[in-house]
Amino acid sequence: MAYIEFENVGIDFPIYNSSSRSLKKGLMQIATGGKIDSRADGKVTVKALEDVSFRIVSGDRVGLIGHNGAGKTTLLRMLSGVYHPTHGRIEIKGSIGSLIALSLGIDPEFSGRENIFIRGALLGISKKEIKSKLEEIIEFSELGEFIDMPVRTYSSGMQLRLAFSVSTIFKPDILLMDEWLSVGDESFKHKAEARMNSLIESTKILVIASHSKDLLENICNKAIWMEHGRVRMFGSSAEVANSYFENFKH
Repeated sequence: MAYIEFENVGIDFPIYNSSSRSLKKGLMQIATGGKIDSRADGKVTVKALEDVSFRIVSGDRVGLIGHNGAGKTTLLRMLSGVYHPTHGRIEIKGSIGSLIALSLGIDPEFSGRENIFIRGALLGISKKEIKSKLEEIIEFSELGEFIDMPVRTYSSGMQLRLAFSVSTIFKPDILLMDEWLSVGDESFKHKAEARMNSLIESTKILVIASHSKDLLENICNKAIWMEHGRVRMFGSSAEVANSYFENFKH
């Protein structure tokens, strides 16, 4: 069984050369999330996440909600292994797939074919696995002869199609998404949405950040409301969504 468990998890980012009061005051004014703090040695830190605890199990479809800077992206990056906690415990069982920052790792000087292997490596997919699915990836991307051209010759839509085709070729136990994706022109968009729906149906756990109440209520069974780097509420998607959106009416 796949599961994700966070126990009192936090992450602090030190701000170097920032011990002065004026800089700390400036940070306080522009910060939208997390918490600005000073250590005993006078250094300034940003507490991006603080005392985050929850457990997600197979079958859960979890929505992450909260204002910009609330900690949603930081939490997704911790789930994907990009960030590691400063304190607390994280336990994850199951393979992880990420549809976050699709263009990450794409090198414009290399061909589309070469970038398939680069993007695959970033996702933790072996060269052997990519080779076994190479023709399927190329066919799905609809790039034709452009697959052997440098990516700098691609339109932004073609680059997204390439990255999406690689990122969705294998079905993980745990799928991470930062908002619902819209990829390519109308003809490709329908094909991409069909694949994404298939991926979501087959994955054991979905974690998706979203500002859409409809998405939370129609796709998710649970939700986490993040506020200033903390979990303000964790429960059924309907209860959390109602509390969250009701909060903005006052």
